[in-house]
Amino acid sequence: MTFYAGQSLADAVREATAVLTAAGVPTPRVDAELLAEHLMGVGLGRLRAMLLGSDPAPEGYADLVAERAGRVPLQHITGVAYFRYLELRVGPGVFIPRPETESVVQLVIDHLTGVPNPKVVDLGTGSGAIAGSIAHEVPGADVHAVEFSPFAHAWAAKNLQPLGVALVQGDLRDALPEHNGTFDVVVSNPPYIPAEAIPTEPEVALHDPPEALYGGGADGMELPTAAAASAARLLKPGGYFVMEHAEVQAAWIAGMLRRSGRWNDVTTHFDLNGKERATSAVLAGAAPDE
Repeated sequence: MTFYAGQSLADAVREATAVLTAAGVPTPRVDAELLAEHLMGVGLGRLRAMLLGSDPAPEGYADLVAERAGRVPLQHITGVAYFRYLELRVGPGVFIPRPETESVVQLVIDHLTGVPNPKVVDLGTGSGAIAGSIAHEVPGADVHAVEFSPFAHAWAAKNLQPLGVALVQGDLRDALPEHNGTFDVVVSNPPYIPAEAIPTEPEVALHDPPEALYGGGADGMELPTAAAASAARLLKPGGYFVMEHAEVQAAWIAGMLRRSGRWNDVTTHFDLNGKERATSAVLAGAAPDE
């Protein structure tokens, strides 16, 4: 594919859309527009207005379209992922945050309504999407985040430092022992894919870091189980735990929490697509204000 000098922006985006469609990219037109906007820096609304005129295609557009056609994630090409109200820096070595995780953040925000100066920790923060959103949207929150991967930790540091989040590099299984029993909320989107469940999307299978995908063990439940155990250790009595998981794991996780005898009000939550995306529970014991 070659975009010749002088080709109009509209023609280039139209051709790019065809190329991305042929490559199996799920949202070819949107991606073609976002790649052009990334090079031009004009904003998507302005770009779409420019498509009605005779503006030329930006230099280097063909190269970026070729990368995307090779199923390099759009966010790796642009270096940006949008999550709720945040613009996050992302790239190789960090899991790209997904829209469905936004509903997990909303569960935390809804729970914290009216709670003054809550203390929250995000276990396995990745890019920092969850922790950063809570820090941004919950005034007065004391937000902490834990990330094991040195690569993901570096990306999280870029995203969370401006938001005042206390980020540590550590294992969610034993992190923050000095904070045991002090958190109002523990939230986690741990790796949970079973060992044999290789993702079908090239963007995920080839570019998301394996340590951010596979939860350990044949069923992928080692790290989710560990996240629940750490939540029980870190929370105050009556504290709130919410964890993202695969739809098929909802019943297993709810059962695991109930069988432990440490949790009350175990609840499965649906995402905007109607999938059982997260499970929450309240740590047994008297609430902090009782």
